[in-house]
Amino acid sequence: MAQQLVINILALIVTLGILVTIHEFGHFWVARRCGVKVLRFSIGFGKAVKTWVGRDGTEYVIAPIPLGGYVKMLGQEDASVVDAGNIPENQQHLSFSSKPLWQRMAIVAAGPMANFLLAIIVFWFVNVFYGLTGTAPVLANVVNDSPAYRAGLRAGDELVAIDGVETTIWEQVTMQLLARLGETGELNVSAIPAGASAAREYVIPLLSWESDNAEPNPLGSLGFVQYEIPPVIEGVVPGGAAAAGGLQAGDRILAAGDEVINGWVQWVQLVRENPQEPMQVLVRRGTEEITLSVTPALSAAEDGSPIGLIGAYVQEFDLYASLPEGSVREVDYNVLTAIAPAIQETWEKSVFVLVSMKKMVIGLISVKNISGPITIAQVAGETASYGLEVYLGFLAVLSISLGVLNLLPIPVLDGGHLLYYGIEAIIRRPVPERVQAMGLQLGLLLISGIMVLAIYNDVSRLL
Repeated sequence: MAQQLVINILALIVTLGILVTIHEFGHFWVARRCGVKVLRFSIGFGKAVKTWVGRDGTEYVIAPIPLGGYVKMLGQEDASVVDAGNIPENQQHLSFSSKPLWQRMAIVAAGPMANFLLAIIVFWFVNVFYGLTGTAPVLANVVNDSPAYRAGLRAGDELVAIDGVETTIWEQVTMQLLARLGETGELNVSAIPAGASAAREYVIPLLSWESDNAEPNPLGSLGFVQYEIPPVIEGVVPGGAAAAGGLQAGDRILAAGDEVINGWVQWVQLVRENPQEPMQVLVRRGTEEITLSVTPALSAAEDGSPIGLIGAYVQEFDLYASLPEGSVREVDYNVLTAIAPAIQETWEKSVFVLVSMKKMVIGLISVKNISGPITIAQVAGETASYGLEVYLGFLAVLSISLGVLNLLPIPVLDGGHLLYYGIEAIIRRPVPERVQAMGLQLGLLLISGIMVLAIYNDVSRLL
């Protein structure tokens, strides 16, 4: 527990440190290209851990709290271009406020653009050194009476397109489904039925789909089963319903009542649907088949609804070893062919993040999905343990999220400054200081509220 906590904290520091450094370096680099004198380049907040002055006269600061940073430029706070203030006359041409409007906008936009560029580079790197690997989106099973089952989809069908977008691996299916969260309408699925050669069209109706779910499961909620986990018990909880019913480690669930059990997901669903209802369970134990009576205990789901629970956990298995031949699909790229898909993935995920934010604002997606530093630390620690490829994918998505967030037209954020500069371009004069001050207060209030909500969500997930 303590070791995992240390890993999570280190992963958080490294992850946010990379993102903040790249973001602020974007501002810094473009400012220097535009002839602006940079007074301070700070990574992190709080009392400085290390400070030094570079040959360019810039003070470089590293602080202990990696939740942000800033680039302080000469004359950045001046309200107008012609303002001597405390700036020596021989340095006024080096001030931020003296620069043309387009240069000021370029400097402000450079931070988010650097985050998008980082994502492109990361995706390019992953494409070149790892390629695209995934499993064919063939349904191992379809949950009985689920939306997908009622639409006509069955085990063995291969999903070839969602809403007209081609899907060759499961990850692409998931991304297309995530884009529809919270919506009402029709989900159009193209699939090749098992044993057929031509695709058929299926329509799944959506009604505020997963809008109240803090942890949406797009595949599971539709009834899609990616792969069958063998219904073999690894162990049982002492004193639980499974132990009381006689289930043991190594038992393979064959049937419950009149229903044949093909996989662990199906078995779990059956247990959840039958709290306090005795079930006649047929299991294979060694070479024998035994019938046991198991009564799931009454428990409660996250939304408070009653569910059954028996206290048993599944045996681990090698997914890739269990897949049929040809199920694993790989695409290799070279240094040139990897560029286009990296740009496309960055664009698609940027649009997805922006649309998801919009859905939260208008209530189509629960605000419980907003995550703060605690969740980021957990995910960063987990992905780092899975390997470099998985961690880099998480880093790229987080960088995109930071870029999109900073471009929102909220005072305090880069997008708020760009909004003011856009207004200045139209009215031919800077936005009045009084208006900027009011916007600053509103922006701080809004961002503070979002941070409090994010931390509240983090703590709620831990409890």
